[in-house]
Amino acid sequence: MRRNRKGFTLVEIMIVVAIIALLAAIAIPNLLRAKISANDALAQSTLRSMSTSAETYGTANNGVYPGDMTSLTGATPPYLNTYYCDTTVAGFGYTCTMSANGYTFTANVTNMNVTGTTTFTMNVGGILAEM
Repeated sequence: MRRNRKGFTLVEIMIVVAIIALLAAIAIPNLLRAKISANDALAQSTLRSMSTSAETYGTANNGVYPGDMTSLTGATPPYLNTYYCDTTVAGFGYTCTMSANGYTFTANVTNMNVTGTTTFTMNVGGILAEM
C-alpha cells in the first residue's frame, strides 16, 4: 500500500536554509559598506551646506563671517535651517569654530569604520579636507 506523502524532507529544508545563509553572508557586508559610504557623503554634504551658508553670510555682510551658528540659523530668512554644531548626525559629530575672520567646520567620525571612514574639515573658501 502506497501513501501519498506531502511536504518537504529535512534535507530539502536544510539546503534552502544553507542557500539563504550564503546569500545573507554575501549581501550583509555590502549593505554595511553602503551605509558607511552614505554616512561619509552626508557628512561632506552637511559641511558644504554649512560652508555655503557662512560664505553667503560673509558676502551679505561685507566680508565679515558669522561669529556663531545662531547668526546663520536665526536670520530671517535663515542661511541654514539646522543647528549642527555640537551635535551628532548619522555617525558624525560636528564642531564649529567661527569668528568674524573665518570659520572651520569639522565632522568627526564617532566610530571609525563602523559609522564612517574619516574625519572631514571645511575652512574658509569651502575647502574640504580629509584627516
